[in-house]
Amino acid sequence: MPEGALPEPPKPIGVPDIRLAKRSRGYRPVVMLTAYDTPGARIADGAGVDIILVGDSLANTVLGYEDTLQVGIPEMVHHVGAVSRARPRALVVADMPWMSYHLGVNDAVSNASRLVRAGAEAVKLEGGRRRVEVVEAVVAAEVPVMGHLGLTPQSVHAFGGYRVQAREARAAEVLLEDAVALAEAGCFAIVLEAVPDSVAARVTEAVDVPTIGIGAGSSCDGQVLVFHDLLGLREGKPAKFVRQYAQLSELATSAVSSWAADVRSGAFPSEAETYHLPAGDDRPD
Repeated sequence: MPEGALPEPPKPIGVPDIRLAKRSRGYRPVVMLTAYDTPGARIADGAGVDIILVGDSLANTVLGYEDTLQVGIPEMVHHVGAVSRARPRALVVADMPWMSYHLGVNDAVSNASRLVRAGAEAVKLEGGRRRVEVVEAVVAAEVPVMGHLGLTPQSVHAFGGYRVQAREARAAEVLLEDAVALAEAGCFAIVLEAVPDSVAARVTEAVDVPTIGIGAGSSCDGQVLVFHDLLGLREGKPAKFVRQYAQLSELATSAVSSWAADVRSGAFPSEAETYHLPAGDDRPD
């Protein structure tokens, strides 16, 4: 394998592969996409993504909640299992939901182990230096950890909404210090969400693990989007950083409408879609 290259199919991608994947080392940008079930995981893996994130965003993309705070470990275990049963080549990372790692290292390690037993190969948690002890404990338990800084959705109430972070000089310095602390604590990658591109560029240069941006500009070592945002499956106006590559919600609604019309008109089912007894036989098949 040439220097600066992720494994080629069909070889699976592992945490050590991602840890090395800095663009400054000659790697191409890392591609990460969320998925929450087996069909979504198969689509993402078939498209060749490097990391599948089973995000706590399932709360407001799949389960109809207003924010990510409404899901816990049982829901995450359920959806991690569904994704892992697709047997993807991509690395499967699971979000640790709100309050699953906030009450101390024992809780954090126990909950991380539940996600691994469900099929995750790594976990992701939010926060900076205040999470260092937890990161170190989970890593010491042989569970790889991805960090998450900037707009951390589990802090939505503390932030007063979903707002761009690290716009002021001091806040940018704090973010940079947090990123360095997470990398030193053992995180193999760090998500940067909704921060100015120049701040993300400074962080990316300062840490020796890859940064994965979402609304953080093009200088990061990789990019992540939410499955339902990318494919036009979520209601409402998408965030500025979302580029929609399809409008599957409109396509699916049109398909179901056509089927409903065929049912109501008697056009469905047709003869080709109907089972018949053999000629002269009046018994059920």
